[in-house]
Amino acid sequence: MTDLLFGPQLSSSHTLFRFWSPLHETIQLQIEGETPRKMEAVGDGWHQCAVEGGRPGTRYSFMLPDGLAVPDPASCHQPRDVHGPSEVVDLGAVSRRVTDWMGRPVEELVFYELHVGTFTPEGTFRAAIEKLDHLRDLGVTALQLMPISDFPGERGWGYDGVLPYAPESSYGRPEDLMALIDAAHERGLSIFLDVVYNHFGPDGNYLPAYAPIFTEHHQTPWGNGINYDDEGSKPVREFVIENAIYWVRDFGFDGLRLDAVHAIKDDSGEHLLSELSRRVREAAGARHVHLIVENEDNNSDLLARDADGKAPRFTAQWNDDIHHALHIAATGETFGYYKDYAADLPSKIGRALAEGFVFQGERMEYRGETRGKPSADLPPTAFISFIQNHDQIGNRALGDRMIAAHPKAALQAIAATYLLAPQLPMLFMGEEWGAPEPFPFFCDFNEDLNEKVRQGRRKELSRLPGFDADDLPDPTAEETFRKAKLDWSRLSSADAKEMMAFYRTLLSLRRDRIVPMLRAAGGGAGRFEVEGHGLLVRWRLGPKQLQLSANLSAEAGTIPAAPSGEVLYRLGKIDGGNAAPWSLVWSLANG
Repeated sequence: MTDLLFGPQLSSSHTLFRFWSPLHETIQLQIEGETPRKMEAVGDGWHQCAVEGGRPGTRYSFMLPDGLAVPDPASCHQPRDVHGPSEVVDLGAVSRRVTDWMGRPVEELVFYELHVGTFTPEGTFRAAIEKLDHLRDLGVTALQLMPISDFPGERGWGYDGVLPYAPESSYGRPEDLMALIDAAHERGLSIFLDVVYNHFGPDGNYLPAYAPIFTEHHQTPWGNGINYDDEGSKPVREFVIENAIYWVRDFGFDGLRLDAVHAIKDDSGEHLLSELSRRVREAAGARHVHLIVENEDNNSDLLARDADGKAPRFTAQWNDDIHHALHIAATGETFGYYKDYAADLPSKIGRALAEGFVFQGERMEYRGETRGKPSADLPPTAFISFIQNHDQIGNRALGDRMIAAHPKAALQAIAATYLLAPQLPMLFMGEEWGAPEPFPFFCDFNEDLNEKVRQGRRKELSRLPGFDADDLPDPTAEETFRKAKLDWSRLSSADAKEMMAFYRTLLSLRRDRIVPMLRAAGGGAGRFEVEGHGLLVRWRLGPKQLQLSANLSAEAGTIPAAPSGEVLYRLGKIDGGNAAPWSLVWSLANG
């Protein structure tokens, strides 16, 4: 299968089952339908057993001394979910139609975040293949899958996964996922995976029963931190790093998005994030593989470039700052963390567009402390911008999208801003046609945990303005999940066709005019000016200067200077220095 340390190792004569259980001296291998076999202890907590005929399709588990049967932590497939036996899978035997794919350089990336379970009516890897032509024709170049590591139950966001190597069984088999990746590459689409290395889900996580997976030395929002630097941490580190390599090398993903890296605590000489990025890039070889972070701390050090302008660690970060500023512009909402962006909003939008982070070391009242490090020395492609994603929709009380309650003119103005800016844009599934379906949080734990989630969501969301507990969807109900599924039949409506045409025009313009300049010049930080509601941002891209003149507000106003040079795109009305509401001009000027 692979030469990774974890998981069954297949040869022509036998299958070697290996299991790391330093908390127990004896372990048994239970192959379904057979008498348990005692595994040989080979030192450092490892147990192994070679089985003749243990071929693909064999279902197995490991039995602890107290009789508890647990799945393989590196299982490739869980046919009966996370509490059932694991299945031997030979990934190397899966035929690929595309064998020479090298990925896409960073400046070409246009991301499209999707949740496999709600992206199509079927909610499977195979069904998603049928929508790839739609994404390619739209102008998307990179799929961003929400986490797929096997989680309990039939539905969930994926951030409560407990078996990092096993694709969620309700979405299909590993071979189905490989077919999706292959089909994406056939169409020239890169495909990225969201991975969670900061915590494990609460239901089905058997690791603490046999290994020192957690440490009291570090605390996270989910409890004790994962043991990346305490006694017995070496195999834990290897388990996670090999997982990242596994997705990129064995499945063919073009990159990973690492969830909440600020919650990954490690005091080792080489931080886990540094070792992981180094080894993944080594395993990827010459392919264009990009590593993305979610980093609430705005730690720009993770995005640092070397002397050649390359990213030795992480390619880019999801930039919440640009989302928050543009969201306020379109909606007027200023509760919670939005409040810290509301004052002098045009300047904050300008700084996010020009320099990446809004908070680069300033105090953020919502956090009660300073946040961020300087980011103006980073190229625009170090930041991924968006006006919607799973968090920003799903963590609202009703999981409602902006299209449900705000003017289309406002949404189109902020979309035209982020889609043509030099940063890397990311759409959320259905955004391109104005899909009205909500995307609330949903899960399917055991009943005790389900009740805790219900109560926890009520308590958390009660802080929001206009909250009514009676209106809150039950996150554990199947109906909540069903309502989140995209209704593709809406694409035939006049409104959807109009919005699709709008997005296609912008993404085509980005491909034809913006990307070539980024490819040739790379691009550095921009400069911005504000005047009232008006905003002017300039980026030097080689011999040309890309300019955005905009009034991203519902009131008429002025802009610092009239648009100059070649007009690339115009929305609304800007006449000289005067700008109507929700108006902008993208232009190119010399020097």
